[in-house]
Amino acid sequence: MLTEAQWLDATRRNARSVQTLIGWTFWDPGALARYEVLGVPGPYGYVASRCAPLAPAGPDAVIAAFGSISPAVIRHTFELVGAGSSFESLWEARDAAVLEGLAAFASSVLGPLEELGPALWPVVENLSSLGRTFFAAHLRMPRPADPVLSGWHAVNCLREWRGDTHWALVAGEGLSGPEASVLHNAWLGYEPDWIPISRGTSSEDLDAAWEALAGRGLAAGRTVNASGLALRQDIEDRTDALCMGVWRRLGEAATTRFPDEFEPGCALLLRRVDVTAGPNYQPASRIRLDGHRHSP
Repeated sequence: MLTEAQWLDATRRNARSVQTLIGWTFWDPGALARYEVLGVPGPYGYVASRCAPLAPAGPDAVIAAFGSISPAVIRHTFELVGAGSSFESLWEARDAAVLEGLAAFASSVLGPLEELGPALWPVVENLSSLGRTFFAAHLRMPRPADPVLSGWHAVNCLREWRGDTHWALVAGEGLSGPEASVLHNAWLGYEPDWIPISRGTSSEDLDAAWEALAGRGLAAGRTVNASGLALRQDIEDRTDALCMGVWRRLGEAATTRFPDEFEPGCALLLRRVDVTAGPNYQPASRIRLDGHRHSP
């Protein structure tokens, strides 16, 4: 029987695989080529395919749900899709790329995903959607007939549930998206401002974020201090603690088997991200020096 500390460790470890199983698609050339055909190039295709379940609510709702992606990027995504495509088409293109890419680059996860779906869906369907708008929007989408893709979608819902939980804690601390990105960047030890810039944050919004953090005693001279790092770590720890219940519901046997089934394939998918985007990308899949994973 797992101890409380072991449940927490399993939560952190498995959340990294959950993130990787989903996030590799964001820069996958097979997915990007499909988006390009639909008139939505590069990172805008990732935004469009991911936000498709919430897109009927409009760009403002999507901006709120994404948390750290630049509002300008999201608004332009809506313009691109509106010029001649549809969010449903981008969603379907992403799904096709998922099946193709997993088979080509991490075929070892196909069987486990097919097996996981029937066990994970009842857990996902019974998670609280209160305050978790992005998760709820994903949960309403039709379940794929393909058993591998069905398992992948269940994992995707789990990822969005964790992401919504994380952003609720960020918002509860009174942080803006750019401020959270600045703290995240420092917590990872990335080069200055890499994460906010990679997510489209304007120089004006970045300056405002630094000023706000300094005003709260979390940074000085465009450097996050110990208090800022401690706050970011606390948000991560509380995210992990709130997500432990998900894995308890799945059960000890499936939770402890999860790393053996998915970590080898996820290592290949993360290596794929290194090639298609670069080693800083997919930070939620990276392991810090302290061994912890990173939230979305």
